[in-house]
Amino acid sequence: MRFVLTPFSLPWVSRAKCLVSALLVGTVLSGCSLWGGSSKPVPADLGPNVAVLGVRQVWSARSGSVAGLPLDIHASGHVVTLASADGVVVALDARSGADLWRTALGESLSAGVGSDGKWTAVVSRSNFLMALEAGRELWRKPLQTQTFTAPLVAGNRIFVLSADRSVSAYDAATGRRLWIQSRPGEPLVLRQSGVLLAVGDTLVVGLSGRLVGFNPDNGSVRWEAPLASARGTNDVERLVELVGRVSRVGDSVCARSFQAAVGCVNTARGTVAWTQLAAGTEGIHGDGDLIFGTESNGALLAWRRADGTRAWTSDRLKFRKLTAPLVLGRSVVVGDETGLVHLLSRDDGSPLNRLTTDASGIAAAPVVAADTLVAVTRNGGIYGFRPD
Repeated sequence: MRFVLTPFSLPWVSRAKCLVSALLVGTVLSGCSLWGGSSKPVPADLGPNVAVLGVRQVWSARSGSVAGLPLDIHASGHVVTLASADGVVVALDARSGADLWRTALGESLSAGVGSDGKWTAVVSRSNFLMALEAGRELWRKPLQTQTFTAPLVAGNRIFVLSADRSVSAYDAATGRRLWIQSRPGEPLVLRQSGVLLAVGDTLVVGLSGRLVGFNPDNGSVRWEAPLASARGTNDVERLVELVGRVSRVGDSVCARSFQAAVGCVNTARGTVAWTQLAAGTEGIHGDGDLIFGTESNGALLAWRRADGTRAWTSDRLKFRKLTAPLVLGRSVVVGDETGLVHLLSRDDGSPLNRLTTDASGIAAAPVVAADTLVAVTRNGGIYGFRPD
């Protein structure tokens, strides 16, 4: 089965992110035509790198390839946990890049990694939720359907958001399922990480174009806040899935709806603070003042967190496939498909530095742990950078 997306409906999205699963019939639709048969626009030359902010590579390590895996890198304290597509899960010391533990699960993965520092969880392509402790597999339990979002490990429980938009909770120590909540959904879903996080005593989940607050003890719904509504005339154009990463500051959680909008929700009241139209495919990040996101065409945007008004726009990286951003001090950090890591000013998007990796492309949004910026490439290169 083949479909063609017009440049208007889905401009310049990577083939991997165009793949969607038709849950009702269990097939995968592929073959996106991104620019109506024309060649992809050529990015402008970046020019020489002028390192306004001194940053240097301090270590490198390797995992297996992460191609095809919607990878989430988990950072907590000085520990960075990640996985490869073939099922190798590794925890690194961000201070040195050394392995703390490394485990081969013998299963290809569809989602990972979730961790709370004690337990780690991933999901296999054969639809098994697998839990580890200190690198040792504790248990694996079958799931009803595919999962592309990294499990959330919190409060001695593991929460799972599956592709059929069901949400379930498991006891982290035993694997016993505690509850499951299902709801009818659209027939298509992105093969991309969604939204799943804990805010105080509420489990916050992205379901279609809504942030939904659940009671983590029993799965009952506390509130729903719509960030985007379905538009268009077919299932693809009507897709309004929320995508990770998100920006949380206190009770404020801001998220992106795929190719539709960016907005913020007050999770204490379950109300929408604001939404703005935005045509991006990757998650967002921010701080108490600003929210940052990359558009499908490579533009970098900043919105004011208080009201959603535009603070600035930068086209410097236009037509480069960018990751979700990371706010780090005075910098906004994004990776691109050539393996470059760009540090840009949070004030206006001007360049501060440009870091190189193995050129296979940055696979996931960078993270920070122990004052170390960590980036992972599609070929499994892991790079640690620190300021001079």
